[in-house]
Amino acid sequence: MTQLEKKRALLLLPNLLGDLPHHEPFLPKSIDKAVKSLDGLIAESETAGRRFLGRFELEKDVRLIPISVYNKDTPDKDIDFLLEPISKNNERWGLISDAGLPCIADPGGKLVYRARRLGIPIQAFVGPSSIYLSLMLSGLQGQKFCFHGYLPFEKNFKIQAIKNLEKKALDNSETQIFIETGFRNNDLLQDLIATLSETTLLSIMWDISLPNQGGGTYTVAEWKASPLPNLHKRFAIFLVGKPW
Repeated sequence: MTQLEKKRALLLLPNLLGDLPHHEPFLPKSIDKAVKSLDGLIAESETAGRRFLGRFELEKDVRLIPISVYNKDTPDKDIDFLLEPISKNNERWGLISDAGLPCIADPGGKLVYRARRLGIPIQAFVGPSSIYLSLMLSGLQGQKFCFHGYLPFEKNFKIQAIKNLEKKALDNSETQIFIETGFRNNDLLQDLIATLSETTLLSIMWDISLPNQGGGTYTVAEWKASPLPNLHKRFAIFLVGKPW
């Protein structure tokens, strides 16, 4: 019996990066087989879980597949309870993320760590990650990079964080990657343009893998000289790098 066919496992499954009806162009065929083997699914919300399962042709009624919610607001004390169907009932559950890959820019790492401590078999599957795809598309340094998540909300702290990221990018030849809440993207872009040195490279990628995907990598001076993209409520990745 192969690892994929075994019971009692936590499967780290890739998710689509947008609300697309079909998964075939973006997820490998191995995901279909893995999803069909699930007894349940752990997702950031029940809606996200049902949407994910609804993309696959399953023998089971999607409405009857149990979904447990795990996100950044889930108390640590609930993790063992979420894993009980696997650890005690020898079931096979999947873990998905709204961000594409579980545990990458996602709170799933703590749950996976606990699963390891409980001796639960874990298998990860390849799939799209907005962070890695943006880095690939940017043309910036890919040997050394760092993802920071969200920058501080308060203006002064955010400006200082931008300066610190630029210094790391230039001193260490290390691409700095970060995100912002969709409705604050344009404000962050303005702060980046106003704070970064004109020769620093700023890359912005948005709506990765969606039909309206866009992006560009330019010096700050070039961004200033061109019309800026409207990133309001779009999923965008920002990257700061050293010129080649």
